[in-house]
Amino acid sequence: MMRKVGIASFVGIMGTALLLRYTIVPDEEKMLKSLGPETRAEYERNKEQRRQQHEKIMVQMMESAKSDQPIWKSAAPSGSNEKGIDIKNEEKQVDTAPTPQNTPVFTAPLAAGAGISSETADALAAQNPALLGLLQGRLSTLIGASSGYIESLPKPVRERVDVLRYLQQQHTEIDKKLHLEIFELEKKYSKLYAPLYERRTAIVQGTAEPTEEEKAEGAKIAEAEQQEESGIQEQDEDKEKQDVKGIPEFWLTTLKSHPQLAELITERDEEAIKYLRDIRLEYLGDKPGFKLEFEFAENPFFANAVLSKTYVYEQSDVAGDLEFGSATGTEIDWKPDHDLSVKVETKKQRHKTTNRTRVVKRTVPAETFFSFFATVKEPDMNDDSEVADETRDRIELDYELAEEFKEKIIPCAIDWFTGKALEYEGLDEEEYDDEFMDDYYDEDDDDDEDEDEDDSDEDGLSRSVKEAAEPPQCKNQ
Repeated sequence: MMRKVGIASFVGIMGTALLLRYTIVPDEEKMLKSLGPETRAEYERNKEQRRQQHEKIMVQMMESAKSDQPIWKSAAPSGSNEKGIDIKNEEKQVDTAPTPQNTPVFTAPLAAGAGISSETADALAAQNPALLGLLQGRLSTLIGASSGYIESLPKPVRERVDVLRYLQQQHTEIDKKLHLEIFELEKKYSKLYAPLYERRTAIVQGTAEPTEEEKAEGAKIAEAEQQEESGIQEQDEDKEKQDVKGIPEFWLTTLKSHPQLAELITERDEEAIKYLRDIRLEYLGDKPGFKLEFEFAENPFFANAVLSKTYVYEQSDVAGDLEFGSATGTEIDWKPDHDLSVKVETKKQRHKTTNRTRVVKRTVPAETFFSFFATVKEPDMNDDSEVADETRDRIELDYELAEEFKEKIIPCAIDWFTGKALEYEGLDEEEYDDEFMDDYYDEDDDDDEDEDEDDSDEDGLSRSVKEAAEPPQCKNQ
């Protein structure tokens, strides 16, 4: 078996070597011209040394292919004490026999250890990108491949290794039970939280007023946190006489205080989110998972009273933990002319012959927070297209937001409303320098550029309108 693997590996290596020879060598002169003077001199100095090393390696490969011994035992010529060759430095020779300690999990970059500079490697890629892609594809197939160390162990040792694998499998089965029990514990305590959430909803919506005891306890907490604007203040007596129910725009303020959600909420979204009355978490009964429910008051944007998204967990076979498996959202019933997921672009076009203008309108997708409720289908595993990658990124972001709602926003809504959550989440703006905030909000510059482009388009439209107002002139004049 080892002999067949050795021969197959040798054939693959020889094929790659021949491809390198007949693809790169004819273009060597052209390649050298593209290099800098220092790199070209380095290449010429090491050319003969690389040729000798290449021949030496090929001899060892031939010997290894004929032998039934592992490559680290048959690589050196028989009767000699010579060890494997270090191409970059022959003076430092180390034992390269593969073991779990020195066998890398991931392959190194193509140019690593090749004895040439990165500039030379870039030139090779520029000369023949197809060849580089072929080599990288072949190297990628070696990731996670066996080094041969386990197979070379004596049979009794291999049997003990297999037993440890069996014990690990039993450990994973216990982990699965642990994570399921933790999930059941979450469901149990969610019922204990429920009365607190109901009381919060009633106060926010204005269907109930706080008791004197609640006000006194709340004032103590506000004083302890040194929030002068919180609690009961004498100067607020005139405002208290106003007929204001509940806490206006509580959830809009809460969501906009969360940095990740603030980036998703547009100005158009804010008008709709003002009608958001409550956000609830409900655990699924028949399988591991949960549902997020967003309750809205009657509004001019959509007919749905509740927008929801359901997440189902899948249990990992490796660690036993619960992972997001699928998500199903609500189809929003948008009211006419209030669909926030699209926008209408208006452009003016001028007829080349008559010089007359016309207005052209088209509907294009628009960025909106409400895209969160869409159901996104997972792309095929073998699909490596750019669209598939973008879809996977969107799904990953969706799962992250779901976890934020479940673990942070719903349980600690008041802390996000007041901004306290930014402190214990490590997102307090005062504790970070400007560079951090610029990196976090890196889309601001893009927005400014878009505004500039929009201004340019408006200027262009204004010129078109002025030109349209002028009487057309005969081209023959």
